[in-house]
Amino acid sequence: MKTEIETFIDEHRTLINSCLDGLTEEQARRSLVASRTTLLGLVKHATFVEKVWFNEGITCTPRTELGLPATPDESFVLTDDDTIESVRTAHREACEASRRATADLDLDYVLRGNRRGPRTLRWVYLHVLRELAQHCGHADILREQITKG
Repeated sequence: MKTEIETFIDEHRTLINSCLDGLTEEQARRSLVASRTTLLGLVKHATFVEKVWFNEGITCTPRTELGLPATPDESFVLTDDDTIESVRTAHREACEASRRATADLDLDYVLRGNRRGPRTLRWVYLHVLRELAQHCGHADILREQITKG
């Protein structure tokens, strides 16, 4: 079962990262909704998600020590240094670190470092899969508006 869940998570990791394929920096940063959601911001947020659940969650290292924003909303904020390449690279590296961190854990392993309290790896995997699926849908809509509009 763990392998199957990891396969679905990896498919969605790839999908969210690929939403930036072929876009210009301006297109990736384009804001089309009232929230902070942009395509580049979605990938940056997905990096935050990886680090919160699989770094903070496993190591119990506080977000401040990991250099992470305090809230999910802040993880969408883009800086002048954020480029398609830098954000994609950070996302790929975070995903690889997540894979390494969970490689030897079973689905019943309890992660104790998240603010929501202890959660099994199974719960975390399903939560991350749900979140990635939602954000892939957001990315599909934004990308369609950018490339067809």
